[in-house]
Amino acid sequence: MFDLRTAPCTDPTGIYRVRDGIYAADMLLTAIVHLDVFSWLGRSPATRDEICRAFGTTDRPTDVMLTLFAAMGLVEERERVFHLTKTAREHLVDTSPWFAGPYYESLKNRPVALDLLNVLRTGKPANWSSQQGARDWHRAMETEAFASQFTAAMDCRGVYLAQAVAKSLDLSRHRRLLDIAGGSGIYACSLVTHHPHLAATVLEKRPVDGIAARAIANRGCAGNVNVVAGDMLVDPLPRDADVHLYSNVLHDWDEPVVRRLLVKSFETLPPGGLVVIHDAFLSAAKNGPLHVAEYSVLLMHSTEGRCYSTAEMERYLADAGFRDVAYRDTAAARGIMTATRHE
Repeated sequence: MFDLRTAPCTDPTGIYRVRDGIYAADMLLTAIVHLDVFSWLGRSPATRDEICRAFGTTDRPTDVMLTLFAAMGLVEERERVFHLTKTAREHLVDTSPWFAGPYYESLKNRPVALDLLNVLRTGKPANWSSQQGARDWHRAMETEAFASQFTAAMDCRGVYLAQAVAKSLDLSRHRRLLDIAGGSGIYACSLVTHHPHLAATVLEKRPVDGIAARAIANRGCAGNVNVVAGDMLVDPLPRDADVHLYSNVLHDWDEPVVRRLLVKSFETLPPGGLVVIHDAFLSAAKNGPLHVAEYSVLLMHSTEGRCYSTAEMERYLADAGFRDVAYRDTAAARGIMTATRHE
């Protein structure tokens, strides 16, 4: 049986980045060919709200698009107004002699680019992997076949990422972890392996709860990790945990849902309880890292969420009532943000 404390000798971040950023090129393509955003911004620097009104786009995907371009060095935000950089002025404005628009024109009908255009306009996620006839990610996860495939994808990544989370946490004063929407349970298993005094519960919807139970048993962790079937959005959270973990969960949801979940955790945790958010975080200024800005495009395309900045998540936690908010990097462009419920 594989020891979850075993680390690879090499760093897979570059391999992860190819998958995480796979839709970022289509976002640039959509902005150049379908919207001509850069030519318009060259004439009229604007706020995000003004850009939404000018192009008939919705806020969440427009935010993701502008964050990507800031991370690419194509726009700069100054006092809430977006301006083109010199690179964008020379190569992405239609009046420039070096305009690269025609270089992208022949690729404009790529399915992902067309889906991104629709997501920008509607705010609603596209079908998973832009497959015709497929369901969006949220509904697809209700089917056994897709849920098994997707959970396996997150599980293999978690074998690497989870131990970085476990090594970054001091849980000596805590006794039970609730892994909310915990997928296969890989994070719960890794945490109890690294912190043997800890017990854990994985909260998951059907059919993922059954997938998780089998994966946990196969790892030999069933003695310390159990599974409870439930929907975090509608069901009460179990009240016996003093640590709540959201690992790669909140990025699937828009701000109102994120805020609601954090309030729910605050109201459920005991005094001294800890919330841990493991995710890919943008910088406070939302102008990088590029890896995370690229990943946010995939999330925007396929879910109701996006990547959040450290400043945004710190604000959501504080508004929910948490204190002592702290952030630290873990692995593969991810990090953890922790906060405590005080007496």
